[in-house]
Amino acid sequence: MQVLKEQDFKALVDNHPRAIMLSTPDARIAYVNLMFQAVTGYLAEEVVGQKRSVLSSGLHSHEFYQTMWRSLNQTGCWEGLIWNRRKNGENYPQWLNIYPVDYQGQRQFAGVFMDVGELTASNERLASLAYYDPLTELPNRSLFQEFLKARVGQRKAGNGCFAVVYIDLDFFKAVNDLHGHDCGDRVLQQAAACVKSVLRDGDVVARLSGDEFAAIVELEDESELPVVCQRMSGIFQAPMLVEHREHFLSASVGAAVFPKHGKTASALLQNADRAMHAAKLSGRACYRIYSAVDGEEGQFHQRLSEALIASLKVAPEEFSVVYQPQYDLASGSMVGLEALLRWHHPELGAVSPADFVPVAEQRGHIHELTEQLVRHIMADLQRCEVGWGSGRRLAINISARQISDGRLEPMLEPLFSSLEARGWCPEIEITETNLMNLSRRCLAKLQSFVDRGIMVAIDDFGTGYSSLAYLHALPVNVLKIDRQFVQRLGPDGRDSRIVSAILAIAEALDLEVVAEGIETEEQRRRLRELNCHRGQGFLLARPTPLADLSLA
Repeated sequence: MQVLKEQDFKALVDNHPRAIMLSTPDARIAYVNLMFQAVTGYLAEEVVGQKRSVLSSGLHSHEFYQTMWRSLNQTGCWEGLIWNRRKNGENYPQWLNIYPVDYQGQRQFAGVFMDVGELTASNERLASLAYYDPLTELPNRSLFQEFLKARVGQRKAGNGCFAVVYIDLDFFKAVNDLHGHDCGDRVLQQAAACVKSVLRDGDVVARLSGDEFAAIVELEDESELPVVCQRMSGIFQAPMLVEHREHFLSASVGAAVFPKHGKTASALLQNADRAMHAAKLSGRACYRIYSAVDGEEGQFHQRLSEALIASLKVAPEEFSVVYQPQYDLASGSMVGLEALLRWHHPELGAVSPADFVPVAEQRGHIHELTEQLVRHIMADLQRCEVGWGSGRRLAINISARQISDGRLEPMLEPLFSSLEARGWCPEIEITETNLMNLSRRCLAKLQSFVDRGIMVAIDDFGTGYSSLAYLHALPVNVLKIDRQFVQRLGPDGRDSRIVSAILAIAEALDLEVVAEGIETEEQRRRLRELNCHRGQGFLLARPTPLADLSLA
């Protein structure tokens, strides 16, 4: 502890380049220097004798100050970033050092601080980076969480409400990949400006990480929130001009209201995040306000994602493949198989492909999933002694995201060679909605498969938006009618006319047609009347291990 005489103290601090404040143990201001007025706007006579709280911004929680004073008592000093309020009401960030001094025979506390918001390059500025994002100059996740804790702690009844808004840029990774990180950084700076432009001066905005932003939005009434979210989503519809190039992004926005959707800072931020992910699953470029359903789905989605990644890395035995036969509907003979990956988790049980395949695509693990599929098919082919015949097909499902992946063809080559050695024809299936968005490079890769004799099928046909002109240009051999049309087949129904139209298109383009999901005799009879070529479904045969099939 330092011992200072009054004249020594004044000589030391009056012309110091930093603001200095001396306070008594009962939290009253005892002395301030000249720089104090320059930073805070207060004259000495306006604050001496007042409580230190006259400078408080109200943005920090009670726990924040408890931790500060605990550290001061234990170590003899405290240093860190804190928000205080100027005389004009403006909140500002300051880098503050506190340490005890012995002044006029009494233990007091000296606070030495600078306005780090005005600094351009100094040690204090570097230290403040622990709380600020240097690219956008917005608070980072740590400081945002502190603000949020303070806002939760200071709420009073009848004081209006507030919301946490979570913003995630859609497709931002493509900007970095195509144009480099320098361009991406400039896009992020513009995105930060867009977020701030939607909000008011009293709202807090932060960059959490990467292309994710968050805000604390003050509301008079909860009914204002949809308007704010709509504006936040809509502000990104205009292109961002960087380096004379227009960049088109969109934003998925989620929001949670205090205390309706969470009574703690962590719960609010987590539920706003879940609402944002619900917006992404709804097609992106939109907003969602948190609901309990989003929370349950989000928790299940996260648990499923973590379990899938772990299983792919360390438990390949949890995966297996079953095979569903396809039949010639006119003759009833088996003409091929579709290989289907299955996953049985020790805790989650049998997980539907409709759940785990989208997770693998979203998390970038679809290649590993296809590796499991191919590995198990190859093992089945080597293990099972079955009568193969010739001219039949084995179909596997491929994600459109894999077509341009250089790892795909080397992975599939051993399987294709093994099938061809047995006199079978490989077939790959891609869903219609994905096929419509493939680049020219991907379409050229599909054409190379077709040129080699590998069949390409459009899966779930009828659910997308294929035009005849585009369909004619696609390198495909087979259309698979989506099961939703098959299941509603009737003598005069609209779905019968849709199936009939698909068959007419296929005939005009010289394509084969496979009907999925045949479950009743009436459906099979109607498909035969419409001259559908092939079919599969529970009525004809259920998916089963290869060893249990008779292929003779």
